[in-house]
Amino acid sequence: MKPSRTTFARRCLAALAIAAIVLLFASCLPGDGKNSADKPANFLTGIWHGWIAPLSLIVGIFKGNIRLYEPNNSGWWYDFGFYMAIISGFGGLALSRRKKRD
Repeated sequence: MKPSRTTFARRCLAALAIAAIVLLFASCLPGDGKNSADKPANFLTGIWHGWIAPLSLIVGIFKGNIRLYEPNNSGWWYDFGFYMAIISGFGGLALSRRKKRD
């Protein structure tokens, strides 16, 4: 059975939306040169970098200047935001999973 035009259009629109979101995330990866010693990454940037860490890891394999963690950061507050996002984003998924009852 051949899919209808509306189904094809919806799939194309969904693919374009996903591509746009990935490009948006890729525009602010750690190590891209936006942060410097004069303007270090802060707490909120640390949270963002923690949320997009899986994407940073994948892109970092292909581009040497992209890192998982921003080296030009504000110190403890950046670290706190980064790890808070990592733990709540990925560890929280495991905590919310229901156990099967036998």
